[in-house]
Amino acid sequence: MATMAETKPAAEPAMLDVKGVAGLLGCSPRHVTRLAESGAMPGPVKLGALVRWDRAGLAKWMAAGCPAVRAN
Repeated sequence: MATMAETKPAAEPAMLDVKGVAGLLGCSPRHVTRLAESGAMPGPVKLGALVRWDRAGLAKWMAAGCPAVRAN
């Protein structure tokens, strides 16, 4: 018999690292860094030495057609 942990689907993390964002966008981690640094996408949140992106914020940005976040 399966336990609750085995039948419950794994929750997606609320925060993504650069590799997770790259997988979501279908590009390289370096390209994600370039996009964030240029203001073409939402920037990351820095948690000490960790750099993470908010999954919900990225989803909203993508649903809006990936507009530039910051004018250059």
